[in-house]
Amino acid sequence: MGEVPPTHPRYASLMARKLLTEAASEGMLAESALIAHGRGEAFDYLLGERTCDAARNSIREIAGRLQEADWPIISVNGNAVALAADNLIRCAAAVPCDIEVNIYYRTPERMDALIGKLNERKEVLSHEPWPKGWDNNPNVEQWEQFPGDWQEKIRNVRILGGEPDGRIPGLEGPRAECCAEGILRSDVILVPLEDGDRCEALVDMGKTVCAIDLNPLSRTAKKATITIVDELTRCLPLLLDDLIDGSLMPDENWDNDQNLREVVSEMLRILDDA
Repeated sequence: MGEVPPTHPRYASLMARKLLTEAASEGMLAESALIAHGRGEAFDYLLGERTCDAARNSIREIAGRLQEADWPIISVNGNAVALAADNLIRCAAAVPCDIEVNIYYRTPERMDALIGKLNERKEVLSHEPWPKGWDNNPNVEQWEQFPGDWQEKIRNVRILGGEPDGRIPGLEGPRAECCAEGILRSDVILVPLEDGDRCEALVDMGKTVCAIDLNPLSRTAKKATITIVDELTRCLPLLLDDLIDGSLMPDENWDNDQNLREVVSEMLRILDDA
């Protein structure tokens, strides 16, 4: 792909495609990964390629759930790592929690590539300055508020998945494999770009499942506890801001079905205006 100026109206989309094709060439993705991404892009057009109000509410709710959790975890697949490794690591540091790699087409080579990529980016990020607002986070003790604190939290994010020692009940295939100290132990799990069967299995285990899915009609979106219907690279910076803010509390009356209906209504409004 040639040089694309940031002013190009399709810049974000073209950069996402570039990241995915590069990740595929590095052995991180299954052959079907680009098809899955293209399907998501179609729904993003229906959203007007922006974060709608319902999605913004979901982001706030998930921030509160993650920070109130006893054992939160972020579970990622190949596409999530390819598109948003840096912000996934930053979000994990802000919670704080670990990241577990869990993929359907599991091979030692793919797992090594994905875990290696996350550890490589973690090392780079451990030298960055703390993000704006971190020094005002009410969850960070005053004596901890020095520049090195953020870097330490980045370093403390463990990248799990390479040596699974547990299984998700009721799920067949390689995605049932998980880590006892990660997915299996978690009470709240953030799962970007999730498969419907695993989402349902995690909910059946009693976990709070926080999904990111551009299709409000998918089984994942409907079965999850909270669903962000938004593009991954667009919503993660907003989630990071909310995690850094640290003041959001979960809504005990959260209605995910109503939130999805609001997203669908927004899509229909955009279609009517087209």
